[in-house]
Amino acid sequence: MSDTTVERARLSYVPAQPTAAEQHAGIVPMSLRTVHFVMPAGVDDPAAPSGGNAYDRRLCLDLPGFGWQVTRHSAAGGWPRPDRSAREALARTLRDLPDDAIVLLDGLVACGVPEIVTPQAERLRLAVLVHLPLGDETGLDPRAAADLDVRERAVLRAVPAVVATSDWAVRRLVSHHGLAPDRVHVAPPGADIAPLAPGTDGVSRLLCVAAVTPRKGQHRLVEALAAVRDLPWTCECVGGLVHDPAYVAQLRELIARHGLTDRLHLSGPRSGAGLDAAYAAADLMVLTSYAETYGMAVTEALARGIPVLATDVGGVPEAVGRAPDGGVPGILVPPEDPGALAAELRGWFGEPDVRRRLKAAARARRAALDGWAATARSLAAVLGRLPGTPGSAA
Repeated sequence: MSDTTVERARLSYVPAQPTAAEQHAGIVPMSLRTVHFVMPAGVDDPAAPSGGNAYDRRLCLDLPGFGWQVTRHSAAGGWPRPDRSAREALARTLRDLPDDAIVLLDGLVACGVPEIVTPQAERLRLAVLVHLPLGDETGLDPRAAADLDVRERAVLRAVPAVVATSDWAVRRLVSHHGLAPDRVHVAPPGADIAPLAPGTDGVSRLLCVAAVTPRKGQHRLVEALAAVRDLPWTCECVGGLVHDPAYVAQLRELIARHGLTDRLHLSGPRSGAGLDAAYAAADLMVLTSYAETYGMAVTEALARGIPVLATDVGGVPEAVGRAPDGGVPGILVPPEDPGALAAELRGWFGEPDVRRRLKAAARARRAALDGWAATARSLAAVLGRLPGTPGSAA
C-alpha cells in the first residue's frame, strides 16, 4: 500500500527547527524527482517507537525540500524474518515499480530477503538505508544471526549505494561485508533543538529513553542503580514494552528483587508532550546499550542541554560529540561493566564540579547540533548520485 508524502536565539531557548520543506516553502522547484521509500509498516506505530522509525518519518518530511518527492510503500510483516505473505507482498511492490525507478529501502525490510531484492537491482536504482546491521541485534540465536548476516551481505553487495547513520557504522559495514568504501555513505540523524530542560534538582532525576529490549541493556542499568541505592536517585525508563515481553518481565522481576520498584519506573512509550515532559524533568540521561549505530536518544537529550552517561559502543561517541570549545557533554563507560556505570553515578552525585562541567558542555553542544535538514541533504545527494543504469556500481 502506498501513499505520497509530499539561530541562534536566547541562551535559554532555541525554537524547534522547521522541516526542510517548511524552510523552502517559498521556493517552487522546477521539478521534483521521485524516490520510492520502502519501509516497515510499523513506522508510525506509537506503541513501538524507535530511532529508525523516527529517522524514516523525518526523511519523508524533509526530502521534498531538497528536490525529492517521496512515495511511501509500507511493508507489513515480521521483518527481517517475514512470513510468506509478507515476502510475496514485498516482491509484488518492487515488481510493480517502473524500470529505472529510484528506490530507497529500509534495511530492516530489505536485508533479510536477498532473493527478493537482488534480482530487482538489475532493473531498479536501489539504495539501502541500514539503521542497524541485522546480526548485531542482541539476543539472537547464533545460527539465526549468522543467517541474517549472510543475507544482509548479499543484499548490500548487490545494490549501488548503502547509507549508514554514523561514520562508525560506515566502517563496520565496509569491513564486515567487504563493501567498496565509495558505495557506503553516511547520513547521521538530526536533532530538533528544544527548550533547555529545567531538570528536577540538578542531580537526582535519571532518564533512560530506549525500547526495553536486550540490546538496550536496561538490566545493566538496574544492576548499577542497585549498587548505588544509598544515593537519592529516581529513574524513569521511557520506551516501548512490546518488542520483547519476556525481557520486560525479567526486568520487572530484577527491579523487584533489588527492592527498587518505588524508584525505578518502566513508563512505556511516550511521544509529543509526554516525551517532552520526561526530558524536561531529567537531570542526567543514561543509556546502557550493547550496540548502537548512533544513539538518537543521546542527541535528543543534548538538544535540551541534558548531559549523558552512556556505554562506549558503536556510534555513541559520535552522538555525544564535543562542544565547539572542546568540552565533552557526557561520560562513556565500557560495555559489560555495571560497576563502572555505578562508579560514574557516584561521581555525578558527589562531585559538583563534574556536574557543572558536563552541563556547560551539554548546553554548548546543543547549540552546535545539526538539524534534520542536514540528514535529508546528505540522503538527497546519495540518491542524486545513483548510477543511471541499474546494476552499476556507484
